[in-house]
Amino acid sequence: MTIEYDEKGKIYTDIISKVSISVTVQTTTHMLRGQMHVRRDQRVKDELDLDENFLALTDVHVLGPDGQTLFQSPFLAVRRTHIVWVMPEQKPGEEDRS
Repeated sequence: MTIEYDEKGKIYTDIISKVSISVTVQTTTHMLRGQMHVRRDQRVKDELDLDENFLALTDVHVLGPDGQTLFQSPFLAVRRTHIVWVMPEQKPGEEDRS
């Protein structure tokens, strides 16, 4: 990690602060529930619009047609071209109350 300062004392670092948002993601074949990570000053849509091949999710549950968990993983990279829709379960910055 590098930390740099400008002449006014502003700090520059390699670390990007992100907010964890609970989401449901429908792909072409499965429904996923997990955590999506969005920069503090951006929306879920801004994260989805990034020009990257994969969307990273954490604490993921892959659901079957009956809604039961088929398997779970601490990390899953989803190809963006396979995403049909994404639904946030909470507003950015709002704590999970469940």
